[in-house]
Amino acid sequence: MKLKEIERTAVQAWSPANHHPIYLATGTSAQQLDASFSTNATLEIFEVDFRDPSLDMKQKGTLPASNRFHKLIWGNFGNGSPESSGVIIGGGDNGVLTMYSVHHILVSKSEPVIGQTEKHSGPVRALDFNPFQSNLLASGANDSEIFIWDLNNFSVPMTPGAKSQPHEDISVVSWNRQVQHILSSAHPSGKAVVWDLRKNEPIIKVSDHSNRMHCSGMAWHPEVATQLVLSSEDDRLPVIQIWDLRFATSPLSQLEGHTRGVLSVSWCQADPELLLSSAKDNRILCWNPSMGEVVYELPIRSQWCFDVQWCPRNPSVFSAATFDGWINVYSVMGGNLEAQQKTQADKISSSFNNLDPFGTGQILPPLQVPEQVAQTTLIPPLKKPPKWIRRPVGVSFAFGGKLISFGLTKAPGQQMQQTYPHQVFISQVTTETEFLLRSRELQMALQSGNLLDYCQGKIQTAKLPFDENLWNFLKVNLEQESRTKLLKLLGYSKEDLQKKITSCLSNGIPDKQPLPEADETNAAQPDQLLINSSDDVAAVSSSSAFFDNLIPQNMSTLEIPVTEDTDGLISQALLLGNFEAAVELCMRAERFADAIILAIAGGENLLKETQKRYFAKHKTKLSLLLSSVVQQNWQDIVCTCDLQSWKEALAILLTYSKHEDYTHLCDMLGARLESEGDAALSNDACLCYISSGNVERLVECWVKNHETSSPLALHSLQMNQGL
Repeated sequence: MKLKEIERTAVQAWSPANHHPIYLATGTSAQQLDASFSTNATLEIFEVDFRDPSLDMKQKGTLPASNRFHKLIWGNFGNGSPESSGVIIGGGDNGVLTMYSVHHILVSKSEPVIGQTEKHSGPVRALDFNPFQSNLLASGANDSEIFIWDLNNFSVPMTPGAKSQPHEDISVVSWNRQVQHILSSAHPSGKAVVWDLRKNEPIIKVSDHSNRMHCSGMAWHPEVATQLVLSSEDDRLPVIQIWDLRFATSPLSQLEGHTRGVLSVSWCQADPELLLSSAKDNRILCWNPSMGEVVYELPIRSQWCFDVQWCPRNPSVFSAATFDGWINVYSVMGGNLEAQQKTQADKISSSFNNLDPFGTGQILPPLQVPEQVAQTTLIPPLKKPPKWIRRPVGVSFAFGGKLISFGLTKAPGQQMQQTYPHQVFISQVTTETEFLLRSRELQMALQSGNLLDYCQGKIQTAKLPFDENLWNFLKVNLEQESRTKLLKLLGYSKEDLQKKITSCLSNGIPDKQPLPEADETNAAQPDQLLINSSDDVAAVSSSSAFFDNLIPQNMSTLEIPVTEDTDGLISQALLLGNFEAAVELCMRAERFADAIILAIAGGENLLKETQKRYFAKHKTKLSLLLSSVVQQNWQDIVCTCDLQSWKEALAILLTYSKHEDYTHLCDMLGARLESEGDAALSNDACLCYISSGNVERLVECWVKNHETSSPLALHSLQMNQGL
């Protein structure tokens, strides 16, 4: 939509982005004449006030000029003082380069021309300020002349290097937007040269191989340092080429939408996805260079537009200078020009209070505006929101203490921006500081892999014996030779047992310790010890459907003695896998049958040694243990052991069971402790599930026996699962 207009045959320059209010400078264009054939030249400054609905712009300053202008540019040089508004540089005929003080033009008091030089040998058509150092100006003219000027010393320029060959005009010069010592220049022949001012030489040259590329415009990518665009004014190749200097053998991509030669291009510094172009087909297009599509188009005009420029301060606005002597200011956000014209007509009528201005006192009739047969003036906006109005971030609370946030991420600087990827973050908001601290400690331990120290710290800070025991089991599961260490946690050590056996063999072994008295209903039978009645077994099995499938009915209960008599020492030796000591104890006690059975399990050599002794079957309370060990029937131990001896049963599994059976057997033992035992034994079932690695059963057992409403208790369970 058109916002402002001014009738001038002129070149143009916007005020810098940090300047307010927004000004537009115009200079009488060289090599163009209006209907009056006047050869005078004028430099003018207009205020672009978008609050005023009219199309007119207010003139704020004017200055007669000695030369007409090929190029005009407005820079920040001298903006350090409060009164300064920067400088305007004009490139004219005969190599004239003139520097004007904007402040002096606006106040019309002192001499506005603060510098002038004629170092160039021909018309100065190319100008650009360094975006990093406002005192550095690049200019280009005929015969491949490029000068770098320091505005603090405007009389002596420097060159970026030797003139490119063959000599030709410089149509455009442009500073890189990311690297301050890189400058590029373009020639009408289609060749572009990139200069490195540190080396004072060209570092690369790019050109189209078709030889039909007549370069009319050039612009660096606002964010990607190695990419630039070149436009061709040749009607045979009306394209805009995107080049990446890392692959300078051919264009990276090509924008094809104009039907005749492209006259100018301008890249929006606020959004790299907006590139303006004007051409001889009377069209002004706005491109998304990364997608190669047109996102905005102005209606076709009757004259060519030879210059388009984005407004540095208001990125939705651009200006266009045409050969019919008009400079128009447009918005890419769309609008309706008819509504604007009606508003202007109503404003004029209201100034006369609807009365005849000639003093007759008659009310003016309504203004009849003839209908336009021409095309509609409704101009759609950009196809998608530009970068400067996109919502950069957002945040919202969700259920469960979740905080959802999003933001726009910047694409890598070395690649063309395809899209702006959205990142959504989900955060947990909590007021439990101790809970948060423990979560961080666990997270750090998991990331560093230092779980042993973490478990040791939990052991040292445990307040309850069960918690200390739990963390000891977890710690041992993470260490080497975990089974041996788990045996020690259960209270069984090979070294301690050896000391007991040595002491007992030297001092004499008590035959047996007295057994607890039993009533007739629970008295042990010759081949069964501590056998539960069938009614008891049925009552226990009916409490758990899971346990019904694991334990057969009428199974005898196995008690594992760990006393200091012969049976106790033999049991401890077997728990630790010390067959030699167990056989020796049996032989000393003249228990030949036990000795032979153990020798069979202990190996061929041990069996041969004990076969010399008489082996007689002798049924005692140890018979079931011996039978299980010799026959390697571990399921019977799990299913029949006294629950108070669960540690011993777990020790047997740790010692003898195969790896593929160990998990299942530990789960069986844990299931018995859960279904048959009291609350303390049900807690101990957690240790069996930890030993087997069954996380699901551990969680079920934990939840059943612990308070789950506390966030700290839940966190402890979560840490156990993580470990």
